[in-house]
Amino acid sequence: MRISYRLLLAASLIVFLCTTPLFGQYEYDENSKLNTNLGFPVTVPGGSTSEFVTFGTGMVAGAGYNFNRYNAFVGEFMWNWLYPTDAALGPLRTALQSTDLNGHSNLFSLTGNYKLEARGKRVGAYLIAGGGIYYRNASLSKTVTPPAGTTCTSAWTWWGFTCSSGTVVVATTHTGFSDAVFGGNAGVGFTIKVGDAPRYRLYFEARYHYIPSSTFITRVIPVTTGIRF
Repeated sequence: MRISYRLLLAASLIVFLCTTPLFGQYEYDENSKLNTNLGFPVTVPGGSTSEFVTFGTGMVAGAGYNFNRYNAFVGEFMWNWLYPTDAALGPLRTALQSTDLNGHSNLFSLTGNYKLEARGKRVGAYLIAGGGIYYRNASLSKTVTPPAGTTCTSAWTWWGFTCSSGTVVVATTHTGFSDAVFGGNAGVGFTIKVGDAPRYRLYFEARYHYIPSSTFITRVIPVTTGIRF
């Protein structure tokens, strides 16, 4: 299934616009029925993804409904800019016979998540897990045509090339690719109350994301710092 990142952005904007008018219906205290969050992750690659990505940076924004002080639903939009390693570009540079080749990858997600929280007056902790649509694209600075008989490795599939009988399919000449699939996540976070305002809390979170794909299974762990309301 292929879904444009513009569609994910549009869907996120629609959710935000639809929920914003509801905020006026509730008091902004510790027992508010609505929750929001805005954070900035540093994303650590996991598993085989670490061979092809050094780290990532981006943002995450969410809004949801608190069933009570302990249980909540959180809808989130996440974007990560992933920086490639030399190992990811090495085989392609060799095929191109040039070191003047660069690239990057974006990871977008739109997820629905359940949060179980234990919140004290000053500090709190929570577990969060869910799933949704993950969209990854990858772009190269130059068009790459794999030579006939090129051995298929994970570096090629990371950039969206396809393989057959152990070799890269020559017909997949391109400067990038995009793919959208369903994936899941789970993590843990901690909160610290900021000042006297009851709704403002700093949060620190680490969450594991598993994104299967027909070409490459992406695993990342965003370590996020932000504000929860």
